[in-house]
Amino acid sequence: MLSRRLATLALAGSMLAGSAFVALAQDTKVSIGISGWTGFAPLTLAKEAGIFAKNGLDVTIKKIPQASRHLAILSGDIQCAATTVETWIVWNANGVPTKQIFQLDKSYGADGMAVRNSVTKITELKGKTVAASAPGTAPYFTLAWFLKKNGLTVKDVTVVNMEPGPAAQAFIAGQNDAAMTYEPFLSAVRGAPQAGKIIATTLDYPMVMDTFGCSNDFLAKNEKAAQALTNSYFQALEMIAKEPEKANTIMGADVKQTAEAFAKSASYLRWQDKAANQKFFAGEHAAFSNEAADLLLELGIIKQKPDMSALTDTRFIK
Repeated sequence: MLSRRLATLALAGSMLAGSAFVALAQDTKVSIGISGWTGFAPLTLAKEAGIFAKNGLDVTIKKIPQASRHLAILSGDIQCAATTVETWIVWNANGVPTKQIFQLDKSYGADGMAVRNSVTKITELKGKTVAASAPGTAPYFTLAWFLKKNGLTVKDVTVVNMEPGPAAQAFIAGQNDAAMTYEPFLSAVRGAPQAGKIIATTLDYPMVMDTFGCSNDFLAKNEKAAQALTNSYFQALEMIAKEPEKANTIMGADVKQTAEAFAKSASYLRWQDKAANQKFFAGEHAAFSNEAADLLLELGIIKQKPDMSALTDTRFIK
């Protein structure tokens, strides 16, 4: 009788320990820095639809401008972030040790350059004013890339530093000769033909690719959480495929768009599933990163290349 009672107590104790472990696992806190870019929306979906929570994560999403997102990582205010591939190069080159763990999206016309209707080609922007985010951000890099492909440099234009949303609004209001912006703000320009037109997008120059990454310290101490973050992203993509109306409603609400308007914005990009991730990190990522690093050096945004082999940790997409 005593042995049965002891066995029962032992079983009860193990169950309590097990539930305590589960509670502890579900208490893994992660703060993620993003912007209102359409391509990052599956992260918001994973948060709002409870996908992160189901995978044992307590996620806080913070909207932080790209120009200062690395400072939030450095200070410990956030542990992970979403941004463009070349931005991780800048961060690592400037003393913010981070690694990309999965790809989020590829832009298929979701990033672009708006110009006045009188402008017929990019070379005509020489000597004109272009609104773009600060050096070290995706819009600034996109501007430099577009200009270089047309025989110009950022020194050939006057850059007015404005974030993508305000840049689009100012352009529509008649300010500046051109503007660098992205979805959902690019659609606002599309809807204002009297103000100007979109002369080039990432359909013309495919070079905007977003990835998700975390500080090296976080990854070293939280491998299971990193795996859960990756799994949650892929599960969010599955939800978008299975329940598009519900998913688009949730994602659109975050950027003040209807489900229909959000779906239209999202049509200009491609979210990347596990198979696409595996293909991307097998070669394309390294090739683009090296070309991007050369341009960053040319722009003076970085003084030297970081260790290009240490920019990723692909364990979690296998």
